[in-house]
Amino acid sequence: MPREITAFSNPLIKRVRNLRDKKHRREEGLFLAEGLRILTEAHEAGRVPEYLFYSKDMAGHPLVRSLVDATEGAGGWAVETNADILSKLSGKDNPGAVVGVYPDFAVTLADLDRTKAGIWLVAERLRDPGNLGTILRTADAVGAGGLILIDDCVDPFSVEAVRASMGALFTVPVARSSWGDFLVWLRKGPGQLVGLSLDTEHDYRAPLYEAPTFLLTGNEAQGMPGFMAEACDLLVKIPMLGKADSLNAAIATAVMAYEVLGQQRS
Repeated sequence: MPREITAFSNPLIKRVRNLRDKKHRREEGLFLAEGLRILTEAHEAGRVPEYLFYSKDMAGHPLVRSLVDATEGAGGWAVETNADILSKLSGKDNPGAVVGVYPDFAVTLADLDRTKAGIWLVAERLRDPGNLGTILRTADAVGAGGLILIDDCVDPFSVEAVRASMGALFTVPVARSSWGDFLVWLRKGPGQLVGLSLDTEHDYRAPLYEAPTFLLTGNEAQGMPGFMAEACDLLVKIPMLGKADSLNAAIATAVMAYEVLGQQRS
């Protein structure tokens, strides 16, 4: 049966609140997701929370009831609470109707099957959780095989990144790797590594992209290091016709991903 918690001092509330911190997420192997849409998409993708918190006034909503039944059916806890508790857990003044606690399901390079998709997204030293979430949404939209995070990237399981992904975290495999390990893995099989760069004359629409294409996006402020650019099979740039010298990293990734998708579909 669903439980009820309304006290801020409850040990479970304190434990779940601590998952907003990267250190505690890694220790527990758990992360937070909030919002009825995101949790419903997670459910549809086969992901059920270990703990589900929902507001009392939403208890009768059919999607909330479905989440409660799935959580309890899988041996988890469904907890009825109030808006103040939900706000404390999510860190938002206007929290969503539900907050879920999920096990971390990051994968390794060895888990990836490069033949299952024609497009793969790769990002190195990505710092902004909003950019990471948007790139995940792009990966889902173009049917990418997954997102590979290189070196010291923002945590994809942070509340902000999960929120920005709008559920795509639950549908797109995310692997984390060092640059060296990624390059060794990549060269063991087929795969064209295409880097987004301003230091090239190749327009992004000119080349023919071979499947599987791995699109490499560099750090938002610095771009990719020279040694990474040298390792790419191809460097391409998106023309800038105005005064701005570059696009946002997530936007540039989306533009490139749809160019590759368009070629592969035709």
